[in-house]
Amino acid sequence: MEEKYKVGKLIYDANTYDGLNTFLSDLPFYKKWLPSDKNTRILELCCGTGRPTIPLTQEGYRITGVDNSSSMLEQAQLKAIKQGVEIDFIEADIRTLDIPGKYDLLFIPFNSIHHLYKNQDLFDTLQVVQKHLKEEGLFLFDCYNPNIHYIVEAEKGLTDIAEYTTSDGRKIQIKQRMKYENATQINPIEWHYYINGTFHSIQNLDMRMYFPQEVDEYLRMHGFKIIHKFGGFKEELFEDNSEKQIFVCKKQTTENKFMLPR
Repeated sequence: MEEKYKVGKLIYDANTYDGLNTFLSDLPFYKKWLPSDKNTRILELCCGTGRPTIPLTQEGYRITGVDNSSSMLEQAQLKAIKQGVEIDFIEADIRTLDIPGKYDLLFIPFNSIHHLYKNQDLFDTLQVVQKHLKEEGLFLFDCYNPNIHYIVEAEKGLTDIAEYTTSDGRKIQIKQRMKYENATQINPIEWHYYINGTFHSIQNLDMRMYFPQEVDEYLRMHGFKIIHKFGGFKEELFEDNSEKQIFVCKKQTTENKFMLPR
């Protein structure tokens, strides 16, 4: 049975994805918070095609990347080989991940928690993070700060959001439409793809909106202490009009954890 909320296959096409997502503006932030000892173990969930994974590995860090898309991981492995680095990539669902050992730092980049559509999906993921982090280990992730005014404006019609050419020569144009659902806090987003000047398809990029106070509380309930909460990757103060919620959290010791929700 097809899930109601999803991300379209063309969005996760490796060449289409890489052609759109070329930015590295978050990389200095992650480099700052990674341990100074490059022999420490780092786990990245939702690593995609290795956008931050590969350059961080080139800096000497040992990172294991996890994603549930085989095509994205294949692309990541090819890119790693091309750059001359060895990275362990694992295909798995981050809600049920169970791999040996514990890590000094775990991060989930690029707004990926927005594709955890139900509270339980997020709770399961936070428990996975707890399980795989060492005591006092750091947990970093980012998500949007929901902007209702932006959503209302974006609901008025199709908006041009991107034009680019992929590495395999396709000229891509993307137009966006969205319609926010109050009851579910999910923003069903349609990306209308035009390839080489011709309409190709409509692809879903549905995103669950997580509001600031609920994220703070969910982290607390799952035994994380928020060390910093920023409004941008340059560590701007988190404010009402901040575009992002960027978290630096610490796993608390067992005796300091709160009761987890069931």
